[in-house]
Amino acid sequence: MTPAHGGQTGEPGEDARIVRTRADVARTAFDVLVEEGSEALTHARVAERAGYSKTTLYKHWPSRSDLAAIALEVVRDFKHPSPTGDIRADLVAELTAFRQGVLDLRLDRVLSAMAQWATVETIKQIRNEINSEGQRPIRTILAEAFEGPELDAAVSMLSGVVACPSLMFGTVPDDDVIEAAVDIVLHRARRASAHKRR
Repeated sequence: MTPAHGGQTGEPGEDARIVRTRADVARTAFDVLVEEGSEALTHARVAERAGYSKTTLYKHWPSRSDLAAIALEVVRDFKHPSPTGDIRADLVAELTAFRQGVLDLRLDRVLSAMAQWATVETIKQIRNEINSEGQRPIRTILAEAFEGPELDAAVSMLSGVVACPSLMFGTVPDDDVIEAAVDIVLHRARRASAHKRR
């Protein structure tokens, strides 16, 4: 899975050179972030790897948080599987895609960096948007079976099946673990549904 340059298409009529520069810098900043870590995400390092001058970078992205923000935009184009209508299969497919994203895009490092920049308002906003968008398909699927706090808990539990091991142990769950987590959550949904019918 190769991420596109999230939001990098530019405005209508925008100079193609600016669009290309933005896409190059976004991709390079993202690569520096995941390959070298958040401390390496500097104007000098991104300029060196992207082949642009530091002056160009400072002109368009004056602060380190601006570089971080453009790097995180790359994640926005993470591709989710198309829903089939089978709740179990759709949840397993979504978590499997998330796991692949952790492996391909190094989302574990992105999530870790976002946690480090939690106090920077622009990064906090981007983090919230990325997390909301990333969880949206799971939330939509589970909304058929849960609501309110139970829906929030179910979404967190299933997202955590992939996110927690990758952040805490540097590993990802295998298919059996993903399927077991989905079955546990759906078992609770079936019990709640049966209880409501009584």
